Formats: sequence, structure tokens, C-alpha cells
Amino acid sequence: MIRRTAAAVLLVGVAAALLVIGWPSLFGLAGAPVIAQLVSLRAALALVAVVAAIALLIVAAGWPAARRFLAGLAVIALAFAALNLAVLSSRGFATDALPAPADDELVVLAWNTLGDATGAQAIADLALEQQADVIVLPETTEETAIAAAESLRASGRPMWVHALQFDPELELKARSTSVLISAGLGEYVRDDTVGSTTVLPSIVLRPADGDGPTIIGVHPIAPVPGELANWRADLAWLDEVCTGERVIMAGDLNATADHFTATDDGPGLGSCVDAALASGAGAVGTWPTRLPPLLGAPIDHVLATPDLEIRGFRVITTRDDAGSDHRPVVARLAP
Repeated sequence: MIRRTAAAVLLVGVAAALLVIGWPSLFGLAGAPVIAQLVSLRAALALVAVVAAIALLIVAAGWPAARRFLAGLAVIALAFAALNLAVLSSRGFATDALPAPADDELVVLAWNTLGDATGAQAIADLALEQQADVIVLPETTEETAIAAAESLRASGRPMWVHALQFDPELELKARSTSVLISAGLGEYVRDDTVGSTTVLPSIVLRPADGDGPTIIGVHPIAPVPGELANWRADLAWLDEVCTGERVIMAGDLNATADHFTATDDGPGLGSCVDAALASGAGAVGTWPTRLPPLLGAPIDHVLATPDLEIRGFRVITTRDDAGSDHRPVVARLAP
């Protein structure tokens, strides 16, 4: 009797723990230690749960005394996998290529280059391939951004370069964020009055003549142990600045839809809508490149205020060998 009671309590405890991991927003724990990291890898967790369920059933078949308990654990694991797959399916697995951009579309490209690891030419080649108008480059130094812009200018696509570096000596290139903006969009100026993220730099750029969208290139710190408070503060800052009219935010957010707030159009930040979710591609992983896209964490994003129409979003899977541990993402926006 005592063993059965203990087994029942353990099953309930395991089920409760997995429910918190699979549905943390229900308990307000999406930003809690460990859970914040685990929920970012829903697809990988689902795969692990299925493998664990199969292993438990195999063991149960040869261990009659523990069969009911192990079978119960297997059922819980399968239910956990099903919950994660349901969430991911609602966000979308779209990976088909986007058509050529229309004349009225603004193409926004974002790529964390792992401290210049991709090199300037790879950035320029991708920008030309995607016909990008805005290129947000977390972990890219000003020097590399300028070299990429020079290559783009030589190819007939001139760009303004804006950069912010929290480490002027460049001992840690990851503390750099650069943004390239097509000269056709006009001149932009950096707005330092609104601040930035805490550990890694984010840039707010506004059109000098007041005509054009505000562009925010962002890179919050990752929710690693010791940085959770800064990570939460960074997401709160993003939530604050992604408001108003004609605002575009892009970059490595180190967060998935589980960490976003609720907007009228679904999970987002401030009044901004996530282009990946709006385009049915919100479950495609952007990090790390060593995992297949359908198993990785979708932490690189493009968001926009509702007055900008989201016409498409894709994770680019053809640059996994370019040197970065992040996949680039591209979005198509229009007035």
C-alpha cells in the first residue's frame, strides 16, 4: 500500500513538473530559472520525451513488478511530447522559400554573426541574395559592418552603417551590434535617449527627416545563470520601446514566443507583432546551427507594429556552415 501511494505521488509530481515546463505561462514561470532555458527547446524536449517513453515501455515489458509505474511514466512523457508538439504546430513550421520581394516591400534581415565569425563578404552576399533594405547584425563590429557595406555599395546597393559597441577595445566582439540601412530609405540617427539593453548593445534608429520607420536592432543577454535579472530587464526594455507607429525591431532576442507578452494579435513585445508567428514559421529554430531547424530554439526575430503589414518571414537554412551558431532570418514588411 505504501509503495503504491509513493508511486502515485511520484507520478503526480513528475506530471506537475512537466506541465510547468510545457505550459509555463499558465503559472507565470516562463522566465524562471531552468524553465526559461528548457521551454526554448520545445522540439528537442518532445523528442527526448518520446525516446524516454519508448525506453520506459521496453523496461516495463521485462519488469512485471514495476510495469504499472513505468507505463504511467511513459504515458506522462508522451503527453508532455504531445503538448509541446501542439504548441509548436500552432506556431508553424513553414520553411519554403519566399518569392522575390514586391516593389513596395521592405526586406529586413537579421543575423547574429558570432563576433564577426562569418566575415563581411558573407553578410554582403546574403544581403544581396535577399535584396535586404535593413540588416541587423548582433555581435558584428563596426569595422566588419563597414566592410560589408562597401561590398554592397560596389554591387549597387549602398547602405548607411550604424554601430554601437559596449567594449571599445573589442576584446569581446559579441558586445557589438551593427545595423545597415539602405540609402534609399534616407538618413537615420541614433536615439540614445531611450537607453539600451544591459550587457549587450541594442540600437534605436529614427529617420532624420521623420519619414520612415523606426528601426531597432536588439541583442538582449541570454538567460544564463547569473544573468537572469539582466535578461528580464532587457525584455522589459524591448517591451517598452517596441511601441508607437511604424516601428521595426529585429535581432537575436534570446527569447521565444513563450517569453513574450500578449498583444492583440498574439505573443509579441509592446505593441509589436512577431513576423514568424504571423507567417506560420514561429517554430523553426534559429539556434544553434548544429541542431536541425525543427529541433532548435527560435530566438532570432523580426517584429513590427500593426500599421506595418507582415507579408512573409523565413529562417534561412542555407548558411549553417558560414561560421555563426545562429541562422539568419528575413521578413517582408509593407505599409
